[in-house]
Amino acid sequence: MPEASCEALLRSGIDKLQLDLGEDRFQQLLAYHRLLQDWNKAYNLTSIRDPEQMIVRHLLDSLSVVHCIREDQVLDLGTGAGLPGLVLAIVYPEKNYQLLDSNGKKTRFINQVKIDLGLKNVTVAKSRAETYQPQPICQAVTSRAFATLSDSIALLSNLLMVGGRFYAMKAKLLDQELKDLPSTYSLEKTQPINVPFLAEDRHLVIIKRLD
Repeated sequence: MPEASCEALLRSGIDKLQLDLGEDRFQQLLAYHRLLQDWNKAYNLTSIRDPEQMIVRHLLDSLSVVHCIREDQVLDLGTGAGLPGLVLAIVYPEKNYQLLDSNGKKTRFINQVKIDLGLKNVTVAKSRAETYQPQPICQAVTSRAFATLSDSIALLSNLLMVGGRFYAMKAKLLDQELKDLPSTYSLEKTQPINVPFLAEDRHLVIIKRLD
């Protein structure tokens, strides 16, 4: 798909989400999209290779939750190619984001994006979640298509402060997952997420750490 068409698709999606990003941040999102395409050819960062689908399934999917995640210190668990963490960092340059993944080629890609886009609010960590010690401990943790809720929550003890929130982006929302939450965590809400140009279910699950 020509770059001009991808640009129009992203701009239209941002309008549908009623986001006022300004031209500088819009251009940063496009630059990230170009880098993702280029690196994906060699390093297989994502199974989605069509540029248009990258806009919809990666950028717009991540942008669809930016109104919901407002904490100042956020860790993106299993960030992969930087989703949603890099997108959040572009939208909120005044907030701090730690992007965590154990895959070296993915963290190298994120570091390159950080350099090329001048993202001073991003820290990149190549580590397993079980051993990572964020500095500072985070007010919020995000995840996107990472694991079941119970498996993800099992990793949060050293990542998320008491009173902090875990934001899980899910395609399918299973009742049993919600029933299996440990007593030290409380379900605050689940909400459907509308991703422009994507006719598939998306949900954001918000869970608070109690102890």
